[in-house]
Amino acid sequence: MTTPNQTMNNSSIRSILEKEKLNGNNFLDWYRNLRIVLRAEQKFYHLEEALPEAHADNVMAAVWNAYNRRKNEQQEVACLMLASMIPELQKNLENLAAFDMLRELKVMFEQQAEQELFDTVRSFHACKLEEGQSVSS
Repeated sequence: MTTPNQTMNNSSIRSILEKEKLNGNNFLDWYRNLRIVLRAEQKFYHLEEALPEAHADNVMAAVWNAYNRRKNEQQEVACLMLASMIPELQKNLENLAAFDMLRELKVMFEQQAEQELFDTVRSFHACKLEEGQSVSS
């Protein structure tokens, strides 16, 4: 059960996703912010593993309740992700679970991430340290 203080903290940390919605040009920043929010809410694992198949009807109530709780959290994460995107992306992804949605986004924006990494490495190699100059300056 969440306390009012936890709800307020979750609400304030979620605001980082509201500041700048995923628009196609900011995937890496958006993904970093999403990971921060989900880590704070202890729901990060929904991005790393798909929801398992539903259990048979004869499972114990505790197992069934745990599954339903996880399914509800998965849905909450998916809605959070969708709410932090521009409408064009929402339309393409609205029927996916959080895990599948992230996988699809990674495919869509993989080239952008590779280009940013290339630019960063190129900038790093372009930096030259003068002889006798301190690394920390």
